[in-house]
Amino acid sequence: MASMKEINLRIKSISGTRQITKAMELVAISKLAKARERIDRIRPFYTELYSALSDVSAAVSPLDSGYCAAREVKKTCLVVIAGDRGLAGGYNSNVFKFAEELIGDKNVCVLPIGKRSLEHFERRGYEIISDDFASVEDIDVGDCYEISRLLCGMYLEGGFDELLCVYTNFVTMLGQEPAQLKLLPLDKELLSDGSEAKYTLVEPGAGAVFNSIIPDTVSGLIWGAVCESFASELASRRTAMESATSNADDIIADLRLKYNKARKSSITQQITEIVSGAQAEQ
Repeated sequence: MASMKEINLRIKSISGTRQITKAMELVAISKLAKARERIDRIRPFYTELYSALSDVSAAVSPLDSGYCAAREVKKTCLVVIAGDRGLAGGYNSNVFKFAEELIGDKNVCVLPIGKRSLEHFERRGYEIISDDFASVEDIDVGDCYEISRLLCGMYLEGGFDELLCVYTNFVTMLGQEPAQLKLLPLDKELLSDGSEAKYTLVEPGAGAVFNSIIPDTVSGLIWGAVCESFASELASRRTAMESATSNADDIIADLRLKYNKARKSSITQQITEIVSGAQAEQ
């Protein structure tokens, strides 16, 4: 059995670790509330954006647009959203595993969002389009618009033939699932809401307006994926830190039990020695 001093040092060490995990859990809970509010706020934006896109597409054939025309997929671009830090359970590893399965033997280039995403794909030698978005927590709508403009321009120029986004879908506080979202080419069925076509006058022209809205649509989808992923990361970190704190509590309780047993044994031994000494003097 370890000595009382060794057990006490272990208790102090684990107590320090517990303070860190508890603090990280509280920070994740605080940030998660704001992240969930942000998800709720951006949903009306999607609704209005798709409504406007559907109205314009009713006045033009989307298949005439370079963003909708189907072509042979020789190269795929992936926007992969992961976290900036670890200590979030299997959040990052699940995203990378999903992305690697999606890549398979495809010819791909990657635009990573998040420090861990950038590090992962750089280590494996993938073609990186840009490393300017290495902090997912600092990404805002303007950054997503910049990403969209960059990728839409490359798509029209033939830099790649398909654009996919790999992110983590926030299902519940205890459940987050890696998912993919096809950004380009746009699916004609996604542009139809099933309602009758409206008589809408579009200036300067339906085709020009349609093509100008597409980058905004892609930007909105990327922003939504970033918000979903960031909320998922916080939820995963909260769960992981809560579990770590609970495990620390269990270990500390077990160590304190061992400490008390060792202390009891030490006291009993001291009493025995005193009694034996007193009897020897008599």
